[in-house]
Order: sequence, then structure tokens, then C-alpha cells
Amino acid sequence: MLQRLFDLRGHGTTVRTEVVAGLTTFLTMAYIVVVNPAVLGAAGMPVAGVAVATCLAAGFGSILMGLLSNYPLALAPGMGLNAYFTYTVVKGMGLPWQTALGCVFISGAAFLLLTVAGVRQLIVSAVPRSLFAAVAGGVGLFIAFIGLADAGIIVAKPGTMVGLGSLTAPTAALALLGMLVIAGLQARGLKGAMLFGILITAGIAWLFGLAHFAPGAYSLGDLSSTAFKLDIRQALNLRSGLGLSLVEIIFVFLFVDLFDNIGTLVAVTKRAGLIAPDGSIPRLNRILIADSTAMLVGAVAGTSPVTSYIESAAGVAVGGRTGLTAVVVGILFLCTLFFAPLVQAIPTAATAPALVLVGAMMMAALAEIDWADPAAAIPAFLTVIMVPLTYSIANGLAFGITSHAVLKLVKGQAHPRDWLVYVLAALCVARFIYLA
Repeated sequence: MLQRLFDLRGHGTTVRTEVVAGLTTFLTMAYIVVVNPAVLGAAGMPVAGVAVATCLAAGFGSILMGLLSNYPLALAPGMGLNAYFTYTVVKGMGLPWQTALGCVFISGAAFLLLTVAGVRQLIVSAVPRSLFAAVAGGVGLFIAFIGLADAGIIVAKPGTMVGLGSLTAPTAALALLGMLVIAGLQARGLKGAMLFGILITAGIAWLFGLAHFAPGAYSLGDLSSTAFKLDIRQALNLRSGLGLSLVEIIFVFLFVDLFDNIGTLVAVTKRAGLIAPDGSIPRLNRILIADSTAMLVGAVAGTSPVTSYIESAAGVAVGGRTGLTAVVVGILFLCTLFFAPLVQAIPTAATAPALVLVGAMMMAALAEIDWADPAAAIPAFLTVIMVPLTYSIANGLAFGITSHAVLKLVKGQAHPRDWLVYVLAALCVARFIYLA
């Protein structure tokens, strides 16, 4: 049955290899079960409920991806998008988290429709690859900044806006230790270094009385605090005081998820040798449909946008070549579902280092930018710097796209085939006028 479903022999792999690859991928991304509830919990969402939603969304999305596309791509709620959900949409704009989940659902539906209509491919071809990399780098800085602030390593200072906190404070000291532990495990090439580092740091916190957890009775039925709580009607209420802001939120979820997916997809399929000789990716539409559907299910379950994970490359590195790898990852996430409420026992000092080091790993994308070419470097730099400094991925994207379009005009390189870039730039300018 597995041979028929995944064509294992045709891909030069075996069931054992695919299972090992799935376990490897799962260990490298299982930290999301701890970190995502911590991030969304800051938005006022029930932490245990988000943990269950994270496991459900990751399990469903990964299994669907494996069965539908036959690629070793695992899915889970995306880092960066969860930070945007919490710190920009809910805490910054003042939206209830239920309405924010409604925006995620609408984004997923729009994603699905655009995929079927072929518009996603148009957007991908219109936006320069340097901005793809810049968004990843900017989001990495954004996540790292949030982690450093959560740990108390960076604090607000009246004179300089930000400054160094007290490194001898318990939370900051423990977070620094956590960073050293995780970085050391990663440097030694340990699979699951992020997850093990979080657990070791949490263990130290419990040992010294810096974390407290009083477990209660647990059943999956009691953890429906986030499922089906999304408010789609309010998310569609453009007549409210947040009318255009709602459109912006949906656009950012859509656009960032698109960039994240395409970048991950190209990187993983290239490493697995699954790209066609002409450079195209076979069954691309199936991949995008699986991703869009997972995003819809995640919103209904109660979590931020679901996306494909670059950690899938870890499974590919040990031989994963088919969708069976992704199915194994999905099954492991569903098994984790029964232990999800235990994430409430993980202190912030243990999850903050993970945010910082995930941000560090996302910096690798910036190497793809031609920094010697001002036309590529300036829009990329503006994107990277504006995301963390304005606490908004939308602002970074808007600066990057607008400056890219303007520089193409100045250089006399405007071409009718780039019409979509100028439409996007015009929308960004209109947005700045609206915000002003």
C-alpha cells in the first residue's frame, strides 16, 4: 500500500528511511508546540487550547501534504506570522483574537481561490527573489527582538528607546543560559536541539523554583477554548473603525505566507533533488492547495497561519524523499496532542531563547541578496530594517515593494510585464496615505 501511495522505489527510498526522516523532521520542529502557545498566549488566547490547536493543525496539514502532493514537506503554525498575529494585530491594533482568527480564515480561503485561479504563481513571478529573502531576514529580526524583550535582556529606555536589561535578573540569566544550551546542542548537530534545549532550560527553572505548574484534570473536550471561536463576520466588517486595517491584516497573512511557502518549497525540493530538469516544481498546485487547506483548518482549530517548515530539510538530509515523511511527522504531532497542556509548565525564560535562535537561523536567507547592486540592496535593506523597528511585517513589505518599483522606474527598466509590481506599489502608497 505504501509503495502504491508514495512510489518509494521510484524515489529510491524505503519505509524505514522515510520513518527515520519523519522522526528527524518532527524533532527539529516540535518546539513549535511549546513556542506557539507562548506567543499566542500573549494575545490573551488560552495557552492549553492553542497547544492543542497547534498539534491538530500541524498533524492535519503534514498528513494532507504528504498524501496530496507526495513531498516530504511538514507544516505547522509559522513563526513570524504568530508574532504578527499577537503583537501587531491583537496588541497593536486592538483586535480581539477571535476576529484575528477570522482574518486568518479569510486569508486561507483567498489563498485557496488564488491558487485555483493561478494568481499565486503570477505574484511569485512578479516579486523579485531578493524581497523574498529580505522578508525572511526581517521576520527573523522581529522574532529575535520579541524573544530578547520577553527575556528581559532588552528593555525600554526613555533616552535611547531600548537598552540592555539586568542580566543578573532570574529570567534574563536563565534565558541566556538557555541560549547557550540550545546553541551548543545545535553546534554539535543534535537533532531536536531546539526542543531539548527548551526542556533542559525549563527543568533548571523548576529545579530552582523559578517556574510553577499546578496540573489539573485533562480531557480533550475541556480544551475547546479556541476551536470554532473565530469571528469571520467581524473580520468582514469593513464598515467598522478598522475597515482598511482588516484588509491590510488579511493581505499580510496572505503575502507573508506566500513568500514563506515558496522560499521553503524551493529550498527543500532543491535539496531533495525533486525539481524538474526545466526548473519547475512538479505538482506545485497540489502543494499550494494542501497549504491553503491547512491554513483554514488551523484557523478553525484556533491558531495563527499554518505554513511549510524549512526544518523539513532535516528529514530530507537523512533520506526523506516522499510524502510518507510528512505523514509520519503528522502522526507524531497528533500523538503529541495528548500531552499538549503540559506546555503551560514551560516558563517564558525557556521559550524566549528559542525565539532568538529561530530568528538567527532565518538570517541565512539574506545571503541570497546581491548587496553590491543598489537596486536590489536598498529595497531589501528597507524591508529588513522596517519590520522589527516598526513592529510590523506589513510596513517592511510596503517599503520594500514601493522602493523596488520606484528604482525600476528611475533606471528605465519599467516593463509592461511587471504591471503587478506597480499595482502592489500603488496599494502600498495608498496604505501609507491612509495611515497618515
